[in-house]
Amino acid sequence: MAKIAGFRLRDFPDRLGGCREALLRVVRDGRAGGAVTPMISALTNLSLDGLMAGRWDEAQQLAEEGLELATAINYRLLIWLFHHRRAFLAAARGDLDTAQALADEIVQWAAPRGAGLAEAHARHMRVLAAPAQGDFENAYQHAAAISPPGVLASHVPLALWVAMDLIEATVRTGRPVEAAAHVTAIRDAGVAVLSPRLALLARASEAITAPDDTASGRFERALAVPGADRFPFDLGRVRLCYGERLRRTRATTQARAQLTAALEIFEDLDAKPWAARATSELRATGRTLRRDGDPLTPQELEIAELAAASLSNKQIGQRLFLSHRTVGAHLYQIFPKLGVTSRAALRDALSSLPSERHD
Repeated sequence: MAKIAGFRLRDFPDRLGGCREALLRVVRDGRAGGAVTPMISALTNLSLDGLMAGRWDEAQQLAEEGLELATAINYRLLIWLFHHRRAFLAAARGDLDTAQALADEIVQWAAPRGAGLAEAHARHMRVLAAPAQGDFENAYQHAAAISPPGVLASHVPLALWVAMDLIEATVRTGRPVEAAAHVTAIRDAGVAVLSPRLALLARASEAITAPDDTASGRFERALAVPGADRFPFDLGRVRLCYGERLRRTRATTQARAQLTAALEIFEDLDAKPWAARATSELRATGRTLRRDGDPLTPQELEIAELAAASLSNKQIGQRLFLSHRTVGAHLYQIFPKLGVTSRAALRDALSSLPSERHD
């Protein structure tokens, strides 16, 4: 098994598929009256495999079953893992209050016991939830606490899970030096050779930090990884990042293709915040959900909707790669177009705009 940053890498998220039938046999035996403890362990792995493979409804059911069994026998060492699986789904699907509550519950159990691995899993949930709120600074802080920029933290498997999250957050928050350092750490450790999923994320991380003239080639290399489609949520996120970069460089047709593919993945998973982000980016290309008689440009509409969702100018800027001053200037133009004088009135003003149509 590979060694990275001083620890034996447990790359189980990518290898569990090969163990699926054996794990299911353990679960079936437990359901038929066999040993409960092995069944609970099998359920932690099966629910994790469901998360990675995009079988989210199955993952939810297995996590709930495992939590009920672990709670019944007070198997606290595994209860927090089921909380992690449930919080992942809640965050990815937009139930941020539930994700926050489950992360807090993990920390309340882990902190007094010095269970650093459990606390890292709680931070993972906050990393996943923060972009849905446009808060890339918060995503950066939690990801960096799991594994600092430029370092793959020892004995922390989640260091690899959040690598792309950390790099995206560093770019979004104006930390290019830290982003480059982490890409270098990933490359030097040979992460891309370990599995298709990690190759997808490692190559996408390089693309996120690459100059505009080489970014597309690097994203295409990431998407060409054999087996990447086995991990739809990760694939959707890479396509979203690629589409966002293409839109910023005015490669509109190519951007629409990537953003549409990402949106389809997120809608299949019911990953609402990510689908909303892809939809917003598509709208900004001028293709999708354009409104007849809309007084706003696609970018103004995107900014107005984010402001109506209570994002600050700084958070909007991080999401759209604009300065907070530019966002403020756009809002200065948007308010009179919509006949409002404050952010609080934006939601009602937007709801009164003409109905949407597809191009």
